[in-house]
Parts: sequence; C-alpha cells; structure tokens
Amino acid sequence: MNVKQRTIQKSVTISGVGLHTGVVSNMTFLPAQANHGFKFQRVDVEGQPIIEADVDFVVDTSRGTVLEKSGARVHTVEHVLAALVGLEIDNVLIQIDGPEPPIMDGSSIQFLDALKDAGFEEQNTFRNFYEVPESIIYKESGKDIEIAALPLDDYRLTVMVDYNSPVLGSQHASITHISQFEKEIAPCRTFCFLHELEMLVKHNLIKGGNIDNAIVIVDRMVSDEELDGLAKLLNKPRIEVRKEGILNNVELRFKNEPARHKLLDVVGDLALIGRPIKAQILAARPGHSANVAFAKKIKKSIEDKIKSSAVNYDPTQPAIMDANQIYKMLPHDYPFKMVDKIVYLSETTVLGVKNVSINEPYFTGHFPGNPVFPGVYIVEGMAQTGGVLVLSGTSDPYNYWTYFLGIENCRFKKMVSPGDQIVYKGQLLGPVKRGIVKMQFEALVNGIVVCEATMSAAIVKKS
Repeated sequence: MNVKQRTIQKSVTISGVGLHTGVVSNMTFLPAQANHGFKFQRVDVEGQPIIEADVDFVVDTSRGTVLEKSGARVHTVEHVLAALVGLEIDNVLIQIDGPEPPIMDGSSIQFLDALKDAGFEEQNTFRNFYEVPESIIYKESGKDIEIAALPLDDYRLTVMVDYNSPVLGSQHASITHISQFEKEIAPCRTFCFLHELEMLVKHNLIKGGNIDNAIVIVDRMVSDEELDGLAKLLNKPRIEVRKEGILNNVELRFKNEPARHKLLDVVGDLALIGRPIKAQILAARPGHSANVAFAKKIKKSIEDKIKSSAVNYDPTQPAIMDANQIYKMLPHDYPFKMVDKIVYLSETTVLGVKNVSINEPYFTGHFPGNPVFPGVYIVEGMAQTGGVLVLSGTSDPYNYWTYFLGIENCRFKKMVSPGDQIVYKGQLLGPVKRGIVKMQFEALVNGIVVCEATMSAAIVKKS
C-alpha cells in the first residue's frame, strides 16, 4: 500500500445520467492538497456548497448512499468513492453540476479509467492510516447481516452474499490487496432482481436505470406478454430471457459478478470513514445501510482512540505534517514557530507536538538559572495547532488567515521545562459558522495536562 498521500495531476470530467434521479450531470475530478480528503461540490447550487465524503453526512441508504450538507445532496456516491480508494488516491475535489454522479455502466471502471488518464501526483505527506487495533463487529441478527474488521497490517476484503435465489445461489468474492481492485472488482456492475426492477420503474425510483447500466436477475418464469411489457417499460424494442437467468441474456463479466459488486460497494461506503484503514474486512450479506452503520462504528473507534491518543502518543509514528508543511500554511517565522509536527488530523481533532529545547532564545531571559517555558507560548502553540485544524478544512488553506479572537477558562497546571515534549490536543466544539470557530485544547507532557483552554478564532480570506 502507498505510504505517501497522492492526488491526480490534472482535472478530468466524466458525464452521464444518474441512476436514481435520471438527471444528466457533468462530474469533474480536480487535484487537491494533502489532507483534503474526498469532497463533493454542487456547482449547480447557489453558493456551490461542499459536502465532505463522511459518514456523518449520510442521510439515505435505501437505494444507494446519499450525502447531504447545507441543504445540498449528492446521491449514489459509492461507485465513485470505490474507484478513488481502489487507486489509492487520498485527495480530490469532485465538482458536479447535478444531484447524482453518472451511473455509466453500473460499475466503477469508467471512473477508474478517467482517473488513471488524469495521472497521479505523490504528495509530501504520509497517509494517515487507521490500523484497527482489535475486532470491530456489526450485526443485524434478524437479517443475518454481519460485518467485521479484524487487525491486519494491510487492507483485505471478503464478501459473501446469499439471496436464496436459484440463479445466484451463495457467492463470495475477495481481494487480498487493494491493487487487485482495478481488474477484479472495478468492472463489476450493480444488479437487482426482476421483481425489484418492476416495482422501482413503476414508482419512478430509478429514472436513469436500464439494462445497459445494471444486471437484472430473473428469478422466476416470465411470459412473452410480460417480456413485451418490460420492453415497453424500459423503452427497448425487444427483451429476451432464458428460463431463469439475466434479463436480455446479458453476459456476466465474472461468474460471481454480483458478489464482487457488493465488495465494490463495501469499499466505497467504507471510504466514508475519512481515513484509509488497515484491516481484514469480512462481510456477510452487506448492504448500504449496514456498510454505513459499520463505517460509523469504525469512525467512533477512531475518535475514542484519539481521545486518549495524546497520553499514548507514539514518537516512532511518522508525522502527518512536518514543520515545513505547517509553516507553509501558517504565516509565522522565527522565533515564533511553536509546533514541530502534526501527528493526527481529522475534520474535528488535531494533535500537534512541540519539543522544548534549552537552546531556544526565551530561556536566556525567562527565569535565568531556573528556565521555565513561557505560558503564553503554550497558548500560542495551541492556537497554531488549531490553525492547522481549521485551515485544513478549507478548500484553499494557503489563502486564509486565522486570527485569535478569545480565550476562556485558561488554566496552567504544571510547569514545562527544557527537555519536555508538549502534545497539543485540540477538538472543534462545533462547526465553523460565519468564519468563526471554537476549540477545546489541552497541552500535555508525559500524559499529564499542563494547560487547558477554550479558544476562539476567525478565518479570514486573504485580500
């Protein structure tokens, strides 16, 4: 698996009709900076709102995975996200002028091919993997659905499906390395059963669906009259089917193509965790609802770990951002650089590290003979760490200033001396509103809180 983050070299556009909405849209993948992640932008909506590909913004999983933020929705995101994960791309902005990505042929292969044509660019930032520390299991007993993530220093997936169908039977699919996704999983198309298709079409629920972008499994005998009715329903001159099989006798690309497509969906839905993961994923009878619930369970595991990760900070782990990257984003210079590296960064949480050295200039005048790290510099270190957090959430972090607005409940609990290592832990207390953000911070040395404060800041675009 790639160690460094990567984006695409140039923008690329793909166009087509959406499966459920039936709306034709143009979708453009654009390069994005490190730690940007996957974000959709509805360029056809006033204000062009951005929707992060995150489980917290999932609002519907009935016929696909739907994201919504600020009143703007993007339907059926799973095939697009699966292509990005399959190519180990970390950062991209996806601009779309409609409510749903094109369904194309019902698989991920055309998205993947377009992204390959755009080329890849390695970024000078390490990928922020989440290595599942212990088994995480999700179950829906009534439906015999079970999904598990087991510890593994890699990303492997196995999916089993069983629809009690004489056509499909029980199927399973697996990949032992994400590099297999392109050839083994990406070409596999979405599917449904004939009785589902009839219901969906009659209720106008798959306005862009047809037998060219989905496999329709015929699991019962169909009369000639019914076939004529289906042809009319699907705007086709003629529909054929064997006794039981695939509507219009469409040839499967793999014998177990339905199971492979379910694996594709799992990959796409788990992208909504917001970080690449290392785990063995085992999924029995998965679906979008279960996938998203499972993704939320993994994300909670990440957040729970972060709540205590400052105490258990491992200095052998690579930095997410080094000092050069931090101060390319923040407008500070010597002697006002108060953060040496960022070791964790999500949409809501950040961990920064400051190594306190006796060689720093303020020790010559701050309690000579009994050097103490100035408390105001601890506060400044927290503010700078928070600046990285809030700027990383903008579309262009290098084009904004962060201004300190206020500080509440600031308490200094223990002196910091040369040789100490300070871990700054910051969490957003709510979303950014009208450019104002509020954060809760702790500064810890050896797992002990030395300072805490609630801080407010303004995000202002450079003129």
